[in-house]
Amino acid sequence: MVNLEAIRIIVGIIGNVISFFLFTSPFTTFLKIIKQKSVGEFKADPYVATLLNCAMWSFYGMPFVHPDSVLVVTINGCGFVIELIYIAIFLTYSSNAKRRILIALLVEVIFFAVVVFVTLHFLHTTKGRSMIIGILCIVFNIIMYASPLTIMKMVIKTKSVKYMPFTLSLANFCNGIVWLIYALIKFDPYILVPNGLGSISGLVQLILYATYYKTTNWDEEDEKPKSEVQLSDV
Repeated sequence: MVNLEAIRIIVGIIGNVISFFLFTSPFTTFLKIIKQKSVGEFKADPYVATLLNCAMWSFYGMPFVHPDSVLVVTINGCGFVIELIYIAIFLTYSSNAKRRILIALLVEVIFFAVVVFVTLHFLHTTKGRSMIIGILCIVFNIIMYASPLTIMKMVIKTKSVKYMPFTLSLANFCNGIVWLIYALIKFDPYILVPNGLGSISGLVQLILYATYYKTTNWDEEDEKPKSEVQLSDV
């Protein structure tokens, strides 16, 4: 007899590994920032947004909100710490954006605190808590999916995939598929919806890569876009 729970755990662990790769993908960017002692034109916005996203998903996976979701907590807890490190580096080497970043972080802390307070004091069943927090997580993920659209638009416009890394696009696609399977084994619509969208987004990126690979001028010295996109589907 097939043990679905064991399969679900294995799939979740694979999802953790792929998601960890996505969280650490900007590592070289931050090494460059530390080396130059300046953030240059890089933006902190994606990392600040991902920080709240990780906090929300970590809360969603708590036993008193959505039981049997330990692997959701582990990867998003890890992602939360990684994003804090990225933001700390930004605050250290940013000359004119510290106030804006700190204000954004304060808004996120207040928002998260309100969500936790309302959830724990006014919602007394895990079903109700899962629904509210799950819907909020879906909304945040959908908002974050708007970010890669600018890169995909640039690819179509320039007929070049030079600045849309294949490995990152493939990882996004695999990440979405793995967590989609995880959500289907023990049906969880709140994990299924954003990762279904993530799978589609990753697939579109791979199709664009295959379509415009031959028309890409790899030797052309264009200015690389300075804002980076980072997604956490779960």
